[in-house]
Amino acid sequence: MFTGIVEELGEITAVETLDDACRFRLRGPVVTQGAAHGDSIAVNGVCLTVVDHEGDEFTADVMAETLNRSSLGALAVGSRVNLERPTAVGDRLGGHIVQGHVDGTGEILEREPSEHWEVVKISLPAGLARYVVDKGSITVDGISLTVVEAGPDFFTVSLIPTTLALTTLGLKQPGDPVNLEVDIIAKYVERLLAGQGDPR
Repeated sequence: MFTGIVEELGEITAVETLDDACRFRLRGPVVTQGAAHGDSIAVNGVCLTVVDHEGDEFTADVMAETLNRSSLGALAVGSRVNLERPTAVGDRLGGHIVQGHVDGTGEILEREPSEHWEVVKISLPAGLARYVVDKGSITVDGISLTVVEAGPDFFTVSLIPTTLALTTLGLKQPGDPVNLEVDIIAKYVERLLAGQGDPR
């Protein structure tokens, strides 16, 4: 489990394309501290497993399902990525409960800068709109954010200077894809309410 508080802005250093998968090598001096084979690291909000690591780099395999359901397939050598290690039991929950399981992808539609923050408008797949509410939580490329406005096919977030400087959202431009994970609590509530009349 993650909290959506990005620990560092990493970089793709190598990409190996396989028949039905992809292998990434990523640089992340912070997240590789104490890393071991089998550990989890969130890459742009996608929970990946460390296959190998050496120095400040680690390798992760990405299967076709993940490439098809996320924006990881668009990454190339030199791409910057948000990195986060799983939260430890007893740590502060700085963002919200994030699984690292991408629900879909959106697209940066607009950026509206101001003196101290920036409002970013992001497209929202129709199947996810019901889980997004004003002032609710959403994960964008692994970043825990608060929704400012929830529309029928879009939402907006306000980004402070720290988020702009330390995550990929400071780099992304209109037309760029982003990974979206909606609040897991909303999905559980929906499932429970749908089964109220079911005696099983």
